[in-house]
This record gives sequence, structure tokens and C-alpha cells, in this order.
Amino acid sequence: MSGSNTLEHIIRGCIKANRDSQKQLYMLYYGFSMGICIRYSAHHTEAEEIVNDGFLKIFHKIETFRPSYKSYEASFVGWIKKIFIYTAIDHYRKNNKSITIPILDDRHLEIIENSASPVDKMSYNEIIALVQKLSPAYRTVFNLYVLDGYTHEEISKQLNISVGTSKSNLAKARINIKKILQLTNVKLYERRRAI
Repeated sequence: MSGSNTLEHIIRGCIKANRDSQKQLYMLYYGFSMGICIRYSAHHTEAEEIVNDGFLKIFHKIETFRPSYKSYEASFVGWIKKIFIYTAIDHYRKNNKSITIPILDDRHLEIIENSASPVDKMSYNEIIALVQKLSPAYRTVFNLYVLDGYTHEEISKQLNISVGTSKSNLAKARINIKKILQLTNVKLYERRRAI
């Protein structure tokens, strides 16, 4: 049985609510889903909660999956990626209702947004570690814009915020990441001097 045939078999079992098939699907895509959810979370436990909520949605909606590419697996991966991102957004909305962010003038944001930053030169794991230190509002917009490729217009619709607030959150996320990087560099320098 080829990879896509195996996946199709597992999905057919999940449609029938077969527990073994659901377990197989969970094990097959746990790492992938955790990679998405950890970016939107402050810590591992929160990411696991989003992963589990996402899989529940997948199991409830799996009969609606239709391949949209020639590759069955690529279609499925794209489909579940959206579910995990939307589940992370739902988690953000549920847990961050009272956070309000001031709106900055768009003219000032364009300068910040288009300039190169230290983040542009970092590895994926380094970015994830830094992103987890951001506030939920900044972390969510940073992930959606920088890592998942959403536009500010799409982010504003998903999070029910203005485009200006989305741009402001992104600019502030980048500023906070730069501050964290500066503090990290100072601590490394102090440790090296102590040795």
C-alpha cells in the first residue's frame, strides 16, 4: 500500500469513527500539528490543548475533506493546517477578550515593517523560542503574518481587529523581539566576561 493509499484508508476509518484509525491519524500528524500550535502558544501545555481541540475538529469534520491538489496527502496537510491555525485563533479569542491594543498611524508602521530586522536572519527554532515570549496579541499577529503568510486584511478579519491594529501588533512584536535579543546578547556577554 502506498503512502497516499494508507492515508486514504486511515481517513475512511476516521469517517466511520474507528478509534484505531483516529489514533493512527493523531500519531501520524501530531508532530506536524504541534509545530503549528506551539508557535501560537506561550508554553507546551497550551499548545497540547490547541492540538487536541484541533484533532477533535478534524474528527468531526473529516467527512467534508476533499482533495484539492493532485497529491492526496498535500491536500490533507493543507486542510488540517488551516484547522490548526483557526483552532489557535479561536483559543486566542477565547482567552484574550479583554486585551486592547492602541492603533498606530500607518505612516510610521510602513518604515518599521519594510526594514530588515535581526529576526530575518534567525533560524526557525530561535524565532519560535522568541515568539513564545511575546504577549498573546503580538504572538498571534506575528505568526499569522510572518510565519503563515496571511495579509493584514485577512488577520483583521480573523481576529476581528482593524488592519491598523494588525500592523501595530506586528511592529510591536518585532520591537519586543529586538529587545529580547538585545537582553540575550547582554547576558551572553556578561557570562563570557565572568569566565
